Amino acid sequence: MKPKTSVTAKEEARYQKRKLAVDAVRQGEKISVVARVLNVPLRTLFLWLALYRAGGHDGLREAKRSGRPRKVSGEVLQWLYAAITLGDPRQYQFDFCLWTLGIIRTMLKQQHGIELSKSGVSRLLRHLGLSPQVPKYKSYRQDPKELRRYLRRTFPALVREAKRTGAVIYFVDEAAVRADAHQGTTWAPVGETPVVEDSGDRFGLKLISAVSPRGDMKFATFDGRMNSERFAAFIQKLRSDAGRPIIVIADNAKYHKEGAVKRYLQPTEEGILVAHLPTYSPELNPDEQVWNHLKRRLGKMFLESKEHLKDEVRNTMLSIQQSIALVRSFFELEDNRYAANDL
Repeated sequence: MKPKTSVTAKEEARYQKRKLAVDAVRQGEKISVVARVLNVPLRTLFLWLALYRAGGHDGLREAKRSGRPRKVSGEVLQWLYAAITLGDPRQYQFDFCLWTLGIIRTMLKQQHGIELSKSGVSRLLRHLGLSPQVPKYKSYRQDPKELRRYLRRTFPALVREAKRTGAVIYFVDEAAVRADAHQGTTWAPVGETPVVEDSGDRFGLKLISAVSPRGDMKFATFDGRMNSERFAAFIQKLRSDAGRPIIVIADNAKYHKEGAVKRYLQPTEEGILVAHLPTYSPELNPDEQVWNHLKRRLGKMFLESKEHLKDEVRNTMLSIQQSIALVRSFFELEDNRYAANDL
């Protein structure tokens, strides 16, 4: 009978380092960050992940490792991680732009001859610190140069102007909500799609709102189409409520630039200046989060009539307006942090 091999202090320390690295990745830390903090090459960290996948934490020990033979090597894991985090399936001749378990499964077989079940692919991705998420969509028409110019020059210049004049910066946007736009899920027996009754009527409401980094939020409803006259009236009321000059930042809709709004494109005696986001860049407008918050709430409600819809919209918008912390949180999202100036 072979004597039990004892583990030296150095071997135990190396094991604990591997375990710490693997656990950090599995908990969602970026692989590049873990490798830098622990001062190990990326290829080494992917090898540790492959060892863990084959044998769990015991697979990270230097003694004879237990567990099934490794089907996916560290090199394959590194390739797969780069493919998912640095590109999309269209680079591998797929028609779709979203990574699905089916596409990743097919790609592993095509590129490396590795066959895994969908559940096996799911476990593999979680070992890499990846998880299924709802993506953000950005227009392919977005001009990177215009985006950089706005973030580096246009917006900083507006901040300087606001400080010079004592103005409040407001981000403004319009939206429409509908009674038949449902969101969310509900529990039900497996295999039985639940049916939730609603009125079947189609009615909606149009709104405009404005938010500032200070946590202010103003809103109004309107009938018909938005035009330059309605927009000008809203920002004039916004200026009156603010009691000080305002700088309004909106998208590039024509009614934000022409007609009754045109004179506000330069500073006016009334203390109103209108500026614009880069084209096709709604993600840069923190006011978009007002609509996301409103639509998520309305999407779970049974709305009997247009009056009921109006009541619920007003109640929700007032609750947003009254929560300065909530409005400020809209400016803490990744795409909106640039605008989080306390003016």
